[in-house]
Amino acid sequence: MKYYVIAGEASGDLHGSNLIASIKKRDPRAKIRAWGGDLMKAQGATLVKHYRDLAFMGFVEVLMHLRIILNNLKFCKKDILNFAPDAIILIDYPGFNIKVAKFAHKHNIKVYYYISPQVWAWKKRRVYTLKKVVDKMLVILPFEKPFYEEYDMDVHFVGHPLLDEMSKLKNVNRKVFLKQNNLDPKKEVIALLPGSRTQEVSRMLEIMLKVIELYPEYQFVIAAAPSLTEEFYKSLIGKENVTLLFNKTYQLLQVASAAIVTSGTATLETALLYVPEVICYKGNPISYRIAKNLIKIKYICLVNLIMDKPVVKELIQDDLTPENIKSELDQLLTNPKRQRAILEDYDELRHVLGNAGASDNAASIIVSDLKKK
Repeated sequence: MKYYVIAGEASGDLHGSNLIASIKKRDPRAKIRAWGGDLMKAQGATLVKHYRDLAFMGFVEVLMHLRIILNNLKFCKKDILNFAPDAIILIDYPGFNIKVAKFAHKHNIKVYYYISPQVWAWKKRRVYTLKKVVDKMLVILPFEKPFYEEYDMDVHFVGHPLLDEMSKLKNVNRKVFLKQNNLDPKKEVIALLPGSRTQEVSRMLEIMLKVIELYPEYQFVIAAAPSLTEEFYKSLIGKENVTLLFNKTYQLLQVASAAIVTSGTATLETALLYVPEVICYKGNPISYRIAKNLIKIKYICLVNLIMDKPVVKELIQDDLTPENIKSELDQLLTNPKRQRAILEDYDELRHVLGNAGASDNAASIIVSDLKKK
């Protein structure tokens, strides 16, 4: 059978690649075209567009790149018709993917949405569109299943794919890892995870780097996004005393004493690796004001959303200052009571998310459904 998979960012590429591997176990003759990244390509998908050319965030930024987005959508529709897939698998990326879902439904192509858009946070009216054009919702957060069931949708909770990644990890020898990466084994590490998109990293790293001078006794390491270049990061870092590591985020987190993390999937990855973290977010002021009026949730961080309480500190917009980051980091690094509380909450988080196997569960549902057809 033929599958067309669309992801618009780094985390989607990771989860999409694992899903593709699981699909191929069940359908060895599968032909797959994908919008994603190098990981999907490595699993044998024919890469149509790379996510680094697709990742526009914020209302203002989307408007500025509207012509590119519309051209991408036009090209995507044409490519889908030429490929004539049995199924389209959409991974998050709602602004683009919901339009694709409408198009696919119109042409009688099965649509599976793996990793739901956050319609429960804002634009709930989109649920009615999803109900019309999506055949099955395959969700990864436990509260999403009852949410979609309220709208009488065909929804399956498959577990969180990050648990699959965690199950593959080998323990890192701290001393060896630090020496291999020219870091000081005698100093504790604070990890910086500024995001994966160009706009996001530029904005967030500027603030994160200002924290370095407040902690001369620690060493700081940036977990660099593979879709961005070393030259790009160096243009932002300048002469700051910080190390840059590509493709070693999980290993870095295993040796870190704490992390400063941009809101997104990385907040959950950090928690699942039991690293105390402070969550940061700062967007375009106009985009932020619009979003604040539209979004109806108590938290922006996945950890807090899933647990429905403030497990980790969120510093948003004007609250995001080097001084406020330091205030929270001091607690995470030196307060045993705070450290115990956050680690106990991380234990509960793992329990709530269930067991590994999300990719296999999702692939099984999709392939079985198509074979029935």
